[in-house]
Amino acid sequence: MTDPASTDHMTEARAALAEAMALHERGDLEGAEAGYRKVLAQGYRPADVLPLLAGLLGRLTRPEDALAAWDQLLAIEPDHAVALHEKGLTLHWLGRTGDAIATLERACAVDPENPIAIGNLAVVLADAGRNLDALQHFRRALALQPDNLHLRHQVRRLGSGSVPFWHIPMMNDAPRNDAFEDAIKAAIAVTGPDARVLDIGAGSGLLSLMAARAGVKKVVACEMDPMIADMAQRIVAQNGYADRVTVHAKPSTELAMGTELDAPADILVSEILSSDLLTEKVLDTFEDAHRRLLAPDAIVIPRAASAMGCLVASENLADYSFVGEVSGFDLSAFTAFAPQRLPIHGTMTAWDRLSDDLELVRLDLTQKKHDAVLARLSIPVTASGRAIGIVQWMHIDLWDGVSFDNHPDRYTDGGWLQLLHSFPEPIDVVAGQTLDIAVGHDRITLILLPLA
Repeated sequence: MTDPASTDHMTEARAALAEAMALHERGDLEGAEAGYRKVLAQGYRPADVLPLLAGLLGRLTRPEDALAAWDQLLAIEPDHAVALHEKGLTLHWLGRTGDAIATLERACAVDPENPIAIGNLAVVLADAGRNLDALQHFRRALALQPDNLHLRHQVRRLGSGSVPFWHIPMMNDAPRNDAFEDAIKAAIAVTGPDARVLDIGAGSGLLSLMAARAGVKKVVACEMDPMIADMAQRIVAQNGYADRVTVHAKPSTELAMGTELDAPADILVSEILSSDLLTEKVLDTFEDAHRRLLAPDAIVIPRAASAMGCLVASENLADYSFVGEVSGFDLSAFTAFAPQRLPIHGTMTAWDRLSDDLELVRLDLTQKKHDAVLARLSIPVTASGRAIGIVQWMHIDLWDGVSFDNHPDRYTDGGWLQLLHSFPEPIDVVAGQTLDIAVGHDRITLILLPLA
């Protein structure tokens, strides 16, 4: 026989829940909260009421209280997929990223075919800087929901966010590619196919693929960005060279003999040069490779790189480099904060030569040690004008008779830009004079400063 008191209790609790839900529906969140808590105090259907309360507390921007409600539900049902998912999102809201990831991973383990949970885990992983893990989860979610435009966008966003804008045009730079491949073929012709090749800064894996296609049997490549390294290994496999080329997701300074390399490399190929040669820690990288990773007589490609340049005048570029009177005020002191290096692109920006082309700094990349250098260079002035700085480009020596440069007069479509190294202030020069400048590097950046 049913206990009348128990029946009355159930009826009262059911009515209280209905009233709380009605208040919730009408937008009276405070009233609904009180109602839900009354129902929970009566012990009525907590597994159904707690999600309603937790969601309401989230709308009231009370994440700590919402978290407590989700924890109450998980104490009842530890594998409640919705509770795990929502708890993970609440932890992320509170800035507890590590806990959020762990909880969302549990949610995905409980409900492995849920693209929403997988996608949200990917979002938190990306926020934590774990871009490769995030990309892999976004791909999983997209495989479950191929028409989800949000997931498509996230996959593309993460990939493109790891690659600078100049990388794709650089990959499409046929003269650059041909020069590197000619040098790689020549090196392998000298060493033979058993040569061990090390590719530092592999990017898409292009140079590694060139070496494999040239006949070499083993290429060890490294790329410090995990997402780019993952893509490079995919590209290597797609092109049929996975048995010869291995891409490691780490900087070359973390490669070790006996681990990633079974013996010192006979050939180093690396294209980590920047527009001003040095900003990607070129010298540190090459010195470390010479010291730990290369055979004593290893071939280095490229073997040298030079910063070339000329003295220039340009009213257009002057407006990017100097400031004077503005709206009746003297703002010239702010020029001290102007960029020392301004990217430009060939002849797309108007500027006039005030000197012939000169070699400014040369780096011998076969050397095992590089010291910072500074020297005086006298530039013969060939045209009078207001010199604002030096336009600088690169010349790369890859092999005997094989070189590449991005000379501004004939190079406008590749990935490398030229740079304007602006002077602290414009200098008026006259044809026939010489202008003395300090040229060199501090191992990290080029130094180009007038001595006048």
